Amino acid sequence: MKLNLFLTVVLVALVAANFGLSDNPTRRNWEAMPEMVRTIAYKSFSANPNFADGKTLQLPPQGTLARDATPFRTRPGAVVYQTYCQPCHGGAGKGDGPVAMRGFPPPPSLLAEHALHLSDDQMFDVATRGQKNMPSYAVQVPPQDRRAAISYIRSLQGGLQQ
Repeated sequence: MKLNLFLTVVLVALVAANFGLSDNPTRRNWEAMPEMVRTIAYKSFSANPNFADGKTLQLPPQGTLARDATPFRTRPGAVVYQTYCQPCHGGAGKGDGPVAMRGFPPPPSLLAEHALHLSDDQMFDVATRGQKNMPSYAVQVPPQDRRAAISYIRSLQGGLQQ
């Protein structure tokens, strides 16, 4: 009983302090480490005492990749197909993958007449933009891997191309 009374008093005191010490929008809040919040800005070619060579502009560390560079090599088409295509299209490309077996509308067979007559660029466009229930893979699969998957699909089709 005493504990409940004590906790109620503490709660009321905290609520009163919250209303009594409301923020003043014209005054800055207290900062625990202001030097981490507002650091000194240096211009690229100005002197900088923070580095041993005294320069602000530094070379990137060895082995660093540019932002638009891909950090991996092209994966084999079979691996790309198994990861992204096989769940719906199935191992042989017949449209009988596990996703289709669980009630999702089955995709068209990659061995059908229509698929055999698609050019590699048309297949690449479908993989990039998506089609009907198939989502776009432009973000998840790099272009060179999409090309490798198309090459693997061609091997499933027995090398028949337009």
